[in-house]
Amino acid sequence: MQTVETLNQGLKRAYTLTISRAEIESRVDGELKKVAPQIRMPGFRPGKVPANLVRKMHGPALEQQALETTIQEGVQQLIAEQGLRPATRPEVELGEGYGPGQDAEVKVSLEVLPVVTVPALDGLKLERLVVPVSDEQIDETLGRIAAGSKSYEEDDAGRPAATGDLLVIDFEGKLDGVPFEGGKGEGISLEIGSGQFIPGFEDQLIGAAAGDARVLNVTFPADYGAAHLAGRDATFDVTVQKVRAPKETALDDEFAKQLGLEGIDKLRELIKGQLEQEHNGLTRTHMKRKLLDQLAASHDFDVPPSMVEAEFGQIWAQLEHEASHEADPEAARADMEKDRDDYRRIAERRVRLGLLLSEIGQANGVEVNQVEMNRLIAQAAQQYRPEDRQRFIQFVQQDPMAAAQLRAPLYEDKVVDFLFSKAEITEREVTREAIQAEIEADEDGHFHGPDCGHDHDHDHDHDHGAAKPAKKPAAKKAKAEAAEGEDAPAKPAKKAAAKKATAAEGDDAAAEAPAKPKRTRKAASE
Repeated sequence: MQTVETLNQGLKRAYTLTISRAEIESRVDGELKKVAPQIRMPGFRPGKVPANLVRKMHGPALEQQALETTIQEGVQQLIAEQGLRPATRPEVELGEGYGPGQDAEVKVSLEVLPVVTVPALDGLKLERLVVPVSDEQIDETLGRIAAGSKSYEEDDAGRPAATGDLLVIDFEGKLDGVPFEGGKGEGISLEIGSGQFIPGFEDQLIGAAAGDARVLNVTFPADYGAAHLAGRDATFDVTVQKVRAPKETALDDEFAKQLGLEGIDKLRELIKGQLEQEHNGLTRTHMKRKLLDQLAASHDFDVPPSMVEAEFGQIWAQLEHEASHEADPEAARADMEKDRDDYRRIAERRVRLGLLLSEIGQANGVEVNQVEMNRLIAQAAQQYRPEDRQRFIQFVQQDPMAAAQLRAPLYEDKVVDFLFSKAEITEREVTREAIQAEIEADEDGHFHGPDCGHDHDHDHDHDHGAAKPAKKPAAKKAKAEAAEGEDAPAKPAKKAAAKKATAAEGDDAAAEAPAKPKRTRKAASE
């Protein structure tokens, strides 16, 4: 095989490989010898079919197989002889005009990884923000648990409804006196003041008692999901079946036992452990971002354009998804376009940091062992249907690049932990609100020159810092809006909330409760 380098520019390389006809013929002959004993043909004993007949029958297939195998081995030989470190899979193209009896000319192009100087780790300084768990935080969490386990008194026929009461109602909505589709519900549970129904609906039920019938006048929000109802005035004929007052939940041993625990002290202990875990996560996120900021500030080297493009593609796809859930998707996409260059710089920084962490890890013996790798593969396989899991496992075991992609996030975290162990770390006690404010400041922060300040983790766990410029479309708002759902946009109540309320009532009619439309952009951000 002859090799000629045709391009050596930056991280791009290109070569022409010439594979002689003799090499291909030799491999075809070898394959013929392997398959000939297995060939059966009428008139010949098994294994005695003449080689020329075998070639005539199977020659084209053997030729193609021999060519592919020879090219594959040739590319591997090229990489080894030239000492190349491919950034992505090489692009291989068979020259035009190839035919039987000719030499094969193969064009190989690839991008190589840059030579990265492993930094000295002396002088690495970090601050660990420590967030202690207070009794007030435990009490607050206990209160939220109690609120989520709210129960109600038995039906009080004479009780006028007040904020916080649970009502069971029938309703029918009308436009200009005519019922509209999807505007009817029976046996629906509604907590007054919960905001389950459209504005004005719940307030008009305050003071109603069981057996009362009321006509409510409401206006559908201008951004209501059903266009024929948006902004329209409507009436709802409502009949109150039951009015139930909330019970005060005693935070005692009995309450804890209802949750499957020994007592209230055990519940507080469990809550404290969960809060400590959350705080440790915030601490690590903050430390990791500051660590990566230091590394990014002191390293600048070329990165493979194909890797940047792939990373940018992932970022852009996520932004597209978030924009599609905005109140005005086209406006959100227009904002994205204004910041396209900034997002590309974010992608470049992610790739650079990923390569730098990889070099640091290799230089210092950081590795993901086989036990850890097996666990990663098994966890990833759970995302597939049971009948496809074994095939996925085999694919990862046979494809080095797929395995590397799966290994990357754990490997990166182990490198970060290694760097933490080498850093001089000082501690400062702060509140949860303070550390969250610092993290959110990173997320909503600005760019610091061409290297874009903070960003997410390279490729995977996304805590390299803010992955978006200040002008980024409101992804958090989009997610909040999407979570509200619009299963039945023509109706006035939120389905999920109605189901939850009815769980206390034991009334399956809540499954018919309608969905509230998405809030306006302003409301979603509050």
